[in-house]
Amino acid sequence: MTSPSLPDAGESRFPRLRLMMLATLITLCVALWYLAAQLLRGESDVDWYLATLPCDLPAAACSASLGGARRLTLSIDAPGGIRALDPLPLRVEVTGVDAQSVRVDLIGRDMDMGLHRFPLEAEDGGRFEGVVQVPICTESVMAWQAEVVVTTPEGRLGSRFDFSAKRSG
Repeated sequence: MTSPSLPDAGESRFPRLRLMMLATLITLCVALWYLAAQLLRGESDVDWYLATLPCDLPAAACSASLGGARRLTLSIDAPGGIRALDPLPLRVEVTGVDAQSVRVDLIGRDMDMGLHRFPLEAEDGGRFEGVVQVPICTESVMAWQAEVVVTTPEGRLGSRFDFSAKRSG
């Protein structure tokens, strides 16, 4: 009578189990990264309003009605077009509401490029100005979205404006 042989102690008994555990761990890490990225953006308390169409940044200023007489206007000073890594002066004008602060987040529309947040400096009469820089991408033309968030005593208001940037060089 022959006895069944025992597996070698150096040999794994469950190679597929280890592979499944590794795949589960990678999936969990990706899910936690995505959750952290969404929490860091902090958009849950922003009341979003649609931009008024047509909107052709940087050729012309774009605006959005924030309900009632409240309005924000975004203008970008880039007469030669928007290029990655070039300093990009922009201005946000807010009317009809007491704006305490304004920030602009640049977000890749079709590709996750991370969060690029730029607080703007308050000027006279509801104007906020600053210089932003569009990150470089492997694409020759990259679609971006500028999320403008205005902090008011009543809460945060915002609008999204689409634009494209060309790769420098």
